[in-house]
Amino acid sequence: MSSTVNGGISFWYAQEGTPAPREPLPRDTTADVCIVGAGYTGLWTAYYLKKAVPFLNITVLEAKFCGYGASGRNGGWLYNGIAGRDRYAKLHGHDAAVRLQQAMNDTVTEVIRVAADEGIDADIHRGGVLEIAHSPAQLARLKAFHAAEIAFGEKERELYGARETADRIRVSGAVGSSWTPHGARLHPVKLVKGLAAAVETLGVTIHESTPVTEIKPKHAITPYGTVRAPYILRCTEGFTASLAGQRRTWLPMNSSMIATEPLTDAQWESIGWNGLETLGDMAHAYMYAQRTADGRIALGGRGVPYRYGSRTDNDGRTQPRTVEALREILIRFFPTLAGVPIAHAWSGVLGVPRDWCATVALDRSTGLGWAGGYVGSGVATTNLAARTLRDLIQQDSGQSGPTDLTGLPWVDHKVRKWEPEPLRWLGVQTMYAAYRTADHRESTTHTATTDRIATLADRLAGR
Repeated sequence: MSSTVNGGISFWYAQEGTPAPREPLPRDTTADVCIVGAGYTGLWTAYYLKKAVPFLNITVLEAKFCGYGASGRNGGWLYNGIAGRDRYAKLHGHDAAVRLQQAMNDTVTEVIRVAADEGIDADIHRGGVLEIAHSPAQLARLKAFHAAEIAFGEKERELYGARETADRIRVSGAVGSSWTPHGARLHPVKLVKGLAAAVETLGVTIHESTPVTEIKPKHAITPYGTVRAPYILRCTEGFTASLAGQRRTWLPMNSSMIATEPLTDAQWESIGWNGLETLGDMAHAYMYAQRTADGRIALGGRGVPYRYGSRTDNDGRTQPRTVEALREILIRFFPTLAGVPIAHAWSGVLGVPRDWCATVALDRSTGLGWAGGYVGSGVATTNLAARTLRDLIQQDSGQSGPTDLTGLPWVDHKVRKWEPEPLRWLGVQTMYAAYRTADHRESTTHTATTDRIATLADRLAGR
């Protein structure tokens, strides 16, 4: 453990290096569109708007540097999951949710297409997503999940038993899995750096080291000056709580990761994983992993889920007990890797709305727009959100009418705010303690029924 690099933003930045700093905002200025946040959402939005309307004057404001937040710290899962689909089906009907799911399926292909067109080498490999079950209760949830995905139009999805799962990847104790082709592994920082370079080439202005303290209609206020624009778009995800008046809008949920040293050929032979699928499981406190382009395993999950008062970390430093818990997951999945050193550990925050539903919106009366609340599924969802924001702005400005994207059920979705402290902190701590307890009970009782503690936790969370 002593050789493990802890923090320093993320392993991805340790590989790539932090970018040369861009200049902060020099003074008060104006723009046609001002985007707050230079992560995937902000950069994709700038990209699609500038492609659609080349004469637009677009300014992007970033508190640290491009990809400092979740876009530079995530697990590199480009996949078709979207937070809130089941709720949208209840609110707007099954067909509307099917259209949303199809849009997400198409988004995986869209990201890969744009990366190729723009010459962004982000180590993308489309191996799909494999979700593993380890216990009877997990297997029952897996089969229900698989059936639900097919009901939402995912006809290409495949269900595997223990032997077929082992043919793909030898996870200890796996009793089944579900695979979709709508997923790919990628290097998060290579993608965010490539996107930033692409939008600058198009003529978009990015100001880094420029924290926005308040967003008002037609104003983005910073310590260096104010940007005035007809459209101000909030693309701040887990850092939204730092903005004036937004502390209870989205909860900054913490997620942590580790990356191993490169595995030997013999170690990879013992595991399999030749299809380079992204890997998840059906635990309540779930994990996520990928096989990196340079032969490591990058694996993540929940550590300390939430910091009191919606605080966020600075450099991604992770508590030793969280690093050890993630290492234990790695060894439980792959016992032959017990001696593999952990090269790096880091953490970051993701945005969680009170109803766990991702949203994209434009208030046509004020020109204020936002997208986010991806609940950890943002690598692909950010792209769909950006194209939707583009269409909403073009519709509002009279350049186009409604589109298929502006009619999706997550557009203009409203949700109540999170509870004030200490209720917020107590609720999240209780929820994740319950999930961990439920996972332990399911692994030891071997019943096929989801533990009732997890069901109660779901109700507490409002999921």
